[in-house]
Order: sequence, then C-alpha cells, then structure tokens
Amino acid sequence: MVSGEVFDVAVDLRKHSSTFGQWVGMTLSAENKRMLWVPPGFAHGFYVISESAEFIYKCTDFYAPEYERSLRWDDPDLAITWPLIAGQPPALSSKDAAAVSFRNAEYFP
Repeated sequence: MVSGEVFDVAVDLRKHSSTFGQWVGMTLSAENKRMLWVPPGFAHGFYVISESAEFIYKCTDFYAPEYERSLRWDDPDLAITWPLIAGQPPALSSKDAAAVSFRNAEYFP
C-alpha cells in the first residue's frame, strides 16, 4: 500500500480445489504494510475503507482485459463480510454493477 486502506479479498475459483468457493479477506494499509498474495485461479476484489487509497499490484503475467470477469460483491453464496462504511453499499463501476453470481461464474479446472 502506498497510501490509504483497503479490504482486499480473494475467492477460490478452482473447481477441484478443497477450498473452492471460499474467500479470504484482510485489511491492507500504508500503516500496516501487509500484502495479500492472490494465486492464479482466484477472483480478486477490494473495497476502499479510507477516503482514498493507492496500492500496487505485482502480477504473474501481463494484463489481458479480454479475460477479465466480475463476481457480484454481495453474492449470498460467498457471503463475504465486507467492512461497509455506515452499512452503505459501495459505489460500483459499470463492469462491477453487471457482475455475475458465483453460481454463474466461470471456474478454473
């Protein structure tokens, strides 16, 4: 994290994994200097907790937008415990507003 604070989440989309459909989330901030490794086969999302945030990704391959997908942030099957500010839903990009449910997602073999 360069500045600010986010709640960072990874969801296992590897169909034959023992942790398929499970998620992990942690708070990353400039202050705590934590990092979250998200391996291939996982969905990744974050929620900005501070007024603004800037953080850096380290990736295993080049960005390929044609392979990008979105899961619903509030999917009931995943039941991610987002630390929502004042209980208000997040502002979403148009891509994230059109996200699919976990049940309808593309999984990894």
